[in-house]
Amino acid sequence: MHAGPSYHRVTLLPLNRVLELPAGAGLREPLFAHGVEFPCGGKGRCKGCRVRVTQGELPPGEADRRLLTAGEVADGWRLGCRARVTGDLTLEVAQWEATILSDDSAVSFTPQGGLGVAIDLGTTTLALQLLDRTNGRVLAVRTALNQQAVHGADVMSRVHFATEEGGALVLRDLVRQQLGGLLTELRSEAACAAPVEEVVLVGNTAMHHLFAGLDAAPLAHAPFESAQLGEMVFRGDELGWSDFAGAMVRFLPCLGGFVGSDILAGIFATRLDEGGPLRALIDLGTNGEIVVGHGERLLCASTAAGPAFEGARIGSGMRAATGAIAEVNLVDGQYACRVLGGGSPRGICGSGLVDAVACGLDRGDVQPSGRLANGAPLELRPPVRLEQRDIRELQLAKGAIAAGVRLLVERFGAGLEDVAAVHLAGAFGNYISRANARRIGLLSFPPERVIAAGNTALLGAKMVLLRAVDPAHATRLCSPRIEHVSLNEDPRFHEVYVDEMAFPSKGSVLDIDTSGLAVRCGG
Repeated sequence: MHAGPSYHRVTLLPLNRVLELPAGAGLREPLFAHGVEFPCGGKGRCKGCRVRVTQGELPPGEADRRLLTAGEVADGWRLGCRARVTGDLTLEVAQWEATILSDDSAVSFTPQGGLGVAIDLGTTTLALQLLDRTNGRVLAVRTALNQQAVHGADVMSRVHFATEEGGALVLRDLVRQQLGGLLTELRSEAACAAPVEEVVLVGNTAMHHLFAGLDAAPLAHAPFESAQLGEMVFRGDELGWSDFAGAMVRFLPCLGGFVGSDILAGIFATRLDEGGPLRALIDLGTNGEIVVGHGERLLCASTAAGPAFEGARIGSGMRAATGAIAEVNLVDGQYACRVLGGGSPRGICGSGLVDAVACGLDRGDVQPSGRLANGAPLELRPPVRLEQRDIRELQLAKGAIAAGVRLLVERFGAGLEDVAAVHLAGAFGNYISRANARRIGLLSFPPERVIAAGNTALLGAKMVLLRAVDPAHATRLCSPRIEHVSLNEDPRFHEVYVDEMAFPSKGSVLDIDTSGLAVRCGG
């Protein structure tokens, strides 16, 4: 921590976490790093990130007065995404008082005894929340980078390591020990003596297999299907969690292939299983997972989108952390970049990449085919630039997602215009510009139909933990209402994929050059 007159102390309640932030720093990134969701992506269009000033001064801004009532402003409520630190503060975080994060609708649940923990076991990041099961209140939050990453940053690298002699055991023990330590930290922070009665985990299929000690070999090669997708239940002592020996540990079932229980949890969080018009859930990541349906019938699929949305395989790419260009706009015809944490940029993350290419298309620096005009790179803000290979990586990623969505929607005899809402899961979904996602052809929907849904994996896990969703319903839902579609076996996938790689254009014919293969397709 820093000390001195240029830094201020910010205390977050009810977790009683203390941050030291430089004068003038925005609260959005620090709050996000500590588990706060931003349903509108921090654009000041909702009030899901509101905080209440209990000590100190935080003058209201224009967005506060527009979205909050006069009474709320007078009571000290402010939008976390708009606020900047001008002095020492104590803030009450509204989301940590709510039963369910990033969801304004009422959630009924049956009060349970003791404590419970919801865990989103991600390939890159672990997110845990300790809850009082008598009232649903969040008592403590922990996030950490998955220590398995030392043996492979992406899913496939980790799966291949697991197939080597002793690799699966190494990965299993790493994540179990790490989670056990984080559970101990959670209970210590909450200073609560009540026992942890239940832990609910969700994650992709690879994380499910590696945590449970299942054979990951079927996930290492085509058709990438495993027969062991069901719910896995343990006692804490079986996992080496001596402080939580009696806890029931439940890893929710996967849906097929690389569509895991994190997507099942997302279905609960967005209520896709409850009927209504045709809707979609999309989780943008290395493996882009997609669900399309209307409750009576749900289709799910995964597509190898590549790591471009996470900043990987991009020359200047990086995770959404301090120093990353996270937003790009055109101001007087020039690229204007917002850097997380302020200061000079170190690289560009996924949301900034989408923005930059959209702006490049508008400026004419990027052609609809994906070629850079005159071969010149996009000079964003020194030392960050985008080369031709970076544009190609984005085309591959967005083409795979767009093709998957299109093919699933067509199986309902519908078109994209028939999809009433598209829920974007995860941190990337929170920060991506919906207009720019449409501009590059990633999400060909009107922006008002695209909803940043936050961490739907963690939210769905909490709904099961709090019995807003019956655990038995999770198993029943997997079959036959949810059908897994293997896109690589769809005879039209390659054709649609190539078609969707082009950036939207008024032209009807484009030349698409992908890794030396020239393909002519309709625009």
